[in-house]
Amino acid sequence: MRALLIVAHGSRREDSNDEVRALGKVVAARARGEFDQVSCAFLELAEPSIPEGIKALAAQGMREITLVPYFLSAGRHVVEDIPAEIKKAGSLPEGVTVRVAPYLGCSQEMADLLLAQGRALSGGCFQAPPRG
Repeated sequence: MRALLIVAHGSRREDSNDEVRALGKVVAARARGEFDQVSCAFLELAEPSIPEGIKALAAQGMREITLVPYFLSAGRHVVEDIPAEIKKAGSLPEGVTVRVAPYLGCSQEMADLLLAQGRALSGGCFQAPPRG
């Protein structure tokens, strides 16, 4: 079973963390069986942490866990912190592999996305549902 773990920075502003979670739900709906589970984890300031996210997916029977760093450049978080957090997950059940996909900002589609965003003058964000 395959899982996609979207890894974001995390924010003190809970609505920002909820936006990442809402994006994760959209990705899950579009995965169409390519991934059995799509979830989110955070580097800091929000939960679950990266090690917690990895462990939870392994506990659910996921054997291939792919992390996608939701970051725009290869700064310290991408190059050093995320790999360190993966190590903190410790030993996983036999047969579980964790790999890291390229960070979002190095995607060849980024130029087209930036142009599309420049053309869009309103809306389109993944908004979390209003709080009760």
